[in-house]
Amino acid sequence: PLVGDPIGPAAVAEEIGFEFLPYTAAELIAIGERELAWGEGEMKKAAREMGLGDDWHAALNQVKSDYVQPGEQAELVASIGREAVEFVQRHQFVSIPALCAETWQLSMLSPESLKTIPYAAYGGQRVLVAYANQSMEQDDKVMVMRGNNRAFTRLTAMHELIPGHHLQSFQAERYNTHRGIFSTPFYVEGWPLYCELQFWNRGWARTPQERIGMLFWRMNRAARIIVSLQFHLGQMQPEAMVEFMLHRVGHEKFGATSEVRRFVRASPLYQAGYLLGGLQLLA
Repeated sequence: PLVGDPIGPAAVAEEIGFEFLPYTAAELIAIGERELAWGEGEMKKAAREMGLGDDWHAALNQVKSDYVQPGEQAELVASIGREAVEFVQRHQFVSIPALCAETWQLSMLSPESLKTIPYAAYGGQRVLVAYANQSMEQDDKVMVMRGNNRAFTRLTAMHELIPGHHLQSFQAERYNTHRGIFSTPFYVEGWPLYCELQFWNRGWARTPQERIGMLFWRMNRAARIIVSLQFHLGQMQPEAMVEFMLHRVGHEKFGATSEVRRFVRASPLYQAGYLLGGLQLLA
């Protein structure tokens, strides 16, 4: 079930003030709409390069069909993680301590965890890998595999590992640790998003298909701003949120439902923190 209680416009405004954001909720939603529209335009460009005209949904469907077999996802994540380290070093983006580069591990998310984390996560020096489990229903297995295809995983691996959360966490535990009491999602999630923006500018996506993989995530982060805020403002119900994620972003039904299940239980600004934090750091 998709169960959550909207906190209301007054509480949303209070949370925005607590984060020192010089915007209203409506202005934040407008930023989300602007970024989503940009993503759709870039999706159409990639679809044309793939010979599919402006049908970016067809291009996205083709990208989602390119996934590894069960049992191979962990090695895919590991190989992309190593490639991201080489990419960072080649472009002299940030410094990577040798210990940081060698002390990350992988764990597989359980079928129960996939109900709220359908893609990937990070915790305790581990990237948590999302993929099909033999105990799941067959349709759910296929949707999870399609949602963690090669192109999507090419972005989630660098977001969760290096230069994203793993490097971020490694440094935060060693330098100026007093800053932890001021923790905010606009930095915690904003930093890996900023890295995504920098990887986009430096050519991490080598093909139209890989560009679509990166664009899916950028559009997803824009959509998170819109649906999470509108839910907590009392303007959108969970079922409508799922439909929005399906049609405006291109999620599989399993992924869209899992995303919304997490949104309606969490702070309205956590999901907004990804793209807005990344744009703040870029600025």
